[in-house]
Amino acid sequence: MLPPSPPLAALSKTAAAATRRAATAAASGAARRLLQPVRSPPPIPAVTSCPIPRRRLHHMPQEENRAPPVSLPLQSRSFAVAVGAGDVDGEAPALAVVSFYRFADLPDHADFRQPLKELCQELRVSGGIILAPEGINGSICGAPDSVERVLNFIQEDNRLKGLRMIQSPVTPEDEAIHHGHSSHSPVGAGDDAPFRWDHVRVKLKKEIVTFGDPDVRPTKMVGEYVKPKDWNALISDPDTVVIDVRNMYEIRIGKFKGAVDPYTNSFREFTTWVDDQFQLAESENKKSGVHNDNGADRSAENLNASNSKQLPRVAMYCTGGVRCEKASSFLLSKGFKEVYHLEGGILKYLEEIPKAESLWEGECFVFDKRVSVDHGLAQGTHKLCYGCKQPISDEDMKSPEWEYGVSCPYCFATKSEVEKERARARQRQFETWGVIGGPDKGRSPKRLDANHAVDSQQSPNSI
Repeated sequence: MLPPSPPLAALSKTAAAATRRAATAAASGAARRLLQPVRSPPPIPAVTSCPIPRRRLHHMPQEENRAPPVSLPLQSRSFAVAVGAGDVDGEAPALAVVSFYRFADLPDHADFRQPLKELCQELRVSGGIILAPEGINGSICGAPDSVERVLNFIQEDNRLKGLRMIQSPVTPEDEAIHHGHSSHSPVGAGDDAPFRWDHVRVKLKKEIVTFGDPDVRPTKMVGEYVKPKDWNALISDPDTVVIDVRNMYEIRIGKFKGAVDPYTNSFREFTTWVDDQFQLAESENKKSGVHNDNGADRSAENLNASNSKQLPRVAMYCTGGVRCEKASSFLLSKGFKEVYHLEGGILKYLEEIPKAESLWEGECFVFDKRVSVDHGLAQGTHKLCYGCKQPISDEDMKSPEWEYGVSCPYCFATKSEVEKERARARQRQFETWGVIGGPDKGRSPKRLDANHAVDSQQSPNSI
């Protein structure tokens, strides 16, 4: 058993620098090994994650042992890297994309930001990470060895060990965009976060997933996790109310059969929806319909089992599981006794459950340039409207309200002509120059000339 690591805030600058240098050297060695010709490797498990004991309702999480080091499957793929004006030099390793989160009491989260960002930059790990007093949430991309080191570095803090992680497959197209080979994106080649080299965002926020209720504390109590293999039996039980806690635009392209859609535009609205729907049985004057995709309306009285003292058994799900932890904690605080949520979310279910046995209908929206994924986490068919960032289908693109890079049927009526013309201008810039803002990337040419003049005047003195 390794001794617990000291808090990140207590690391000296010298120790932190030494850690980063060692991590960088190891990652560089791994990258060199990946670039060398290799023999066909033996089969490797698809995903490795850190096991976490299941938590029972209303129980405080028990103290967990140190999580074992993360180990991602190493891969090797011949891939040319572009340098300069269309030149090609060398090869790059296959990539690993991992989404992760962990709720924890982290009042000193701001101290974690700089060392984590510097490590990601030195290891060339890209993506986005959120730090908040309630924990960490992120999605990162890079060479497998480098991603491993970042995840293990995070878990050196005892409060963050046991990250919940999902590894997604990376297609050759994803790798091309990540390495700056493609100009298929309206935001420019290689600029599709989280698949962009040397671009990591580590943000400080109040919550790792915005809920708006500070009294909801998943570190204190959450519902019971249900593994994907047990999920079908739970949601097929007629006494179980299945609730999709995602937003409308996500549910529109895919959901579990028979799930209730709360019709929320943001996760913040979920609390109001619960209060409205599950308390209506207390008032004879209030009646409302809750739509499900089986073509029938489930009344609020049915949702509440016609008895305000006997709240129903609830099974919830979301993309990766993080929103369900907060939602389940909220329901428990409201008096629900049986609250379950899908462990690993939709992504884990689509990864593990064969399509022939699946109760999932449609595709799953993801918050990166893939837009949507299907069973086996294969690339989906949906595209993204860059006017409103909502998923659109091939059928949506046949609408007269669809204009590439400007609008779609879901945002056309909400945008003014000024906004649409501004979007058209951005699209023309990209089509002409390959980047938004033209060759100056939106910066004032006069300012660039002035800066150049200043640099020219100062250069003799600096030499």
